[in-house]
Amino acid sequence: MELNSSTSDEQRIYARWLDWTARVGVAVLAGAFFLYAFGIVEPHIPLARLPELWSLPLDRYRELTGAPSGWHWLRFLDKGEYLNLIGVALLGLATIVCYLRLAVLLLRRGESLPAAIVVAQILVLLAAAANLIAAGH
Repeated sequence: MELNSSTSDEQRIYARWLDWTARVGVAVLAGAFFLYAFGIVEPHIPLARLPELWSLPLDRYRELTGAPSGWHWLRFLDKGEYLNLIGVALLGLATIVCYLRLAVLLLRRGESLPAAIVVAQILVLLAAAANLIAAGH
């Protein structure tokens, strides 16, 4: 990754950390898919049953399969199709990880107001991830 000379330290650090977290997330996704696709980790729903379930409304699908909702997928991490959600979660957390690194940098420099704004952004993202902030419907 090349950045031009006018790129700030904050931008360089954010880009470096984003690159790293994205690589880790994609590697976890690929590894989880490998484990699932090759049957190394048992799925919650057998692959042969999926075609009959795909066309069902969500409520009926969940009723027939016992599929979790919300953060309850964490209890299913021993199942192949849910294992890949770790990679998805890591990718979703990338911005928070990058912001945490920026907050540390700003605090070390004594820039408390920008650091407070970054921490506020982190809190909003975490609240949204925890479904404490409802949007849309």
